[in-house]
Amino acid sequence: MQAQMLAPAAVLVVWTLVMLFWTAGVRLPALKKAGIDLGARPGGRGQDLEGVIDPKINWPSHNYSHLVEQPTVFYPAVVILAIMGAGAVDVALAWAYVGLRIVHSIWQATVNRVPVRFLIFITATLVLVALALRACAVTLLADPSALPA
Repeated sequence: MQAQMLAPAAVLVVWTLVMLFWTAGVRLPALKKAGIDLGARPGGRGQDLEGVIDPKINWPSHNYSHLVEQPTVFYPAVVILAIMGAGAVDVALAWAYVGLRIVHSIWQATVNRVPVRFLIFITATLVLVALALRACAVTLLADPSALPA
C-alpha cells in the first residue's frame, strides 16, 4: 500500500511543475508584448507584475504559489501514512486531495470566480485535515511492539 499512498503525492509534484510551465508559458509572451525586458534591471519578483500586465496572465502564477504552500502539509502526511501503513481510506483521501487541487488549479488559472474557487479550496482543506488527523492517529496510537525494529 506504500506505492498507492505515495502515488498521489508524486502526481501533485508533477502537477505543480505543470503549473510552473503554464505560468512561464503565459507570462513570458505577455512580458514581451508589454515591452518588459527581464534583463533591464536586477532582481524583481513575480509579484512586481501585478497591475503591470493583464491580471489573467498572473492567475496561473497565483495558483503555482498556492501549490507550494498548503501541499507542504499534504506531503509529510502522505509520507507518514505510507511509512506507518496506509489503508484504502487514506489512499482515497490522498487522491481526493490531489484531484481537488488540480480542479482548483484549472479553475483559478482560467475562470477564477472566487466563490467556486473557495468552495473547492475549503473542500480540499477538509480532506487534508482528515489526512493530517489520520497521520496523527497512526503515529500516536501505534503499538510499539508491532512496529518494525
